[in-house]
Amino acid sequence: MWLVHARFFKTRSQAASLCRGGRVRIDGRRVTKSAANVRPGAVLTFPWGDRVVVARVLALAARRGPADLARTLYEDLSPPAPPKAAFQPAPDGLRPKGAGAPTKKQRRQIARLKGL
Repeated sequence: MWLVHARFFKTRSQAASLCRGGRVRIDGRRVTKSAANVRPGAVLTFPWGDRVVVARVLALAARRGPADLARTLYEDLSPPAPPKAAFQPAPDGLRPKGAGAPTKKQRRQIARLKGL
């Protein structure tokens, strides 16, 4: 299958299950069989990870080859992924009291209650 040759999926079974689920479109038509014909110029749309890929087929390959060759098989028409929000830790002192691990005072009180 072309999706495997273009290295979007690692195995044929992964690509076939996506097709069986009706999640692949060729030129806007939903595909339910992994043996659907793909020709140069066709536009494929399918989910890949956390984004939707829109790719125009430029060439066909007889086998799965190296990644450099796989990138020449298609043109990526997908919109760029939105930038991920940078992780910013909360400033010190904004954590609500009692959230998280007990304080030293609370640990001593727990130990006293347990008789330790």
